[in-house]
This record gives sequence, structure tokens and C-alpha cells, in this order.
Amino acid sequence: MQPPSGQIEGATHYYPVRVFFEDTDLSGIAYHANYLKWCERARSDLLRVLGIDQRAAFEAGEGVYAVSEAQIKWRRPARFDDELVIETRALELRAASARMEQKVMRGEELLAQVDIVAAFVTPAGRPRRQPEEWRRAFEKFATKDNQ
Repeated sequence: MQPPSGQIEGATHYYPVRVFFEDTDLSGIAYHANYLKWCERARSDLLRVLGIDQRAAFEAGEGVYAVSEAQIKWRRPARFDDELVIETRALELRAASARMEQKVMRGEELLAQVDIVAAFVTPAGRPRRQPEEWRRAFEKFATKDNQ
């Protein structure tokens, strides 16, 4: 398994992304759906950094996180060869879900803001309480600025 490439500082996870030619449309601007793809990669990397193995949990029949809500606001376009950073913060933890805010940044410039709710579901797709150790890992991550 490839090691995580992002890092946590305080209560924020930072994940680097480069905009490749394949990510752009004819005008050289990043295609809108790619922002969600980059944010998904950042969330998956965050789980790895927190020591959460979704694949093992799925294979053991426990479950995985699945996006149940997504809202995105584009502010500026990303362009071919831009170096971006996806910033992820946990906003709310519930028994069976986590709400996160993600920002797509180019340096200090906010390109897009994404609000995501990830629900914990069984392999059959039914809602289920997230494992207690996962919830504790998220709580520890979410409160790092407050300690």
C-alpha cells in the first residue's frame, strides 16, 4: 500500500495535488468534476493518516464511509500545471456520519469550497454507527486546535 502523501497540522489535513493536462477542458481550465475527485483523494488520504483502513473494514463486513451529501462553491478556476492543496477539516461528528469542510487552494487563493457529509454504511449500503476507534481518531483530529 502506498503511504499517505498528506499531512496534518493542527486540525487541518493538507493534501497536495497537481493539475494534469487530463484534468482540464479545451481551454486549459480544470473540469468541474475533478474538484470532487481531488477532495475524495484528500479524504481517503486523511483516513490513512489517522490509521483507518477502510478496505480492511469493508472486507471484514464492517462498512465504509460513503458520501451522502456534497455541496461545492467554485470561486476561481484551477489551470493546467497548477499546484494545489486540498485542506480538510472535520466540522461535525455524529454516531454514523462526519461532516467535513474542504478547501481547494492555490497558494493563498481559495478556488473552491466543498462541504461533505460522509455516512458510515454497511457493505450492503445501510447506515451504521461508525466504529468507536474511528470516531475517536476523528475527534482527536478535529479538536487539535482546541487542546
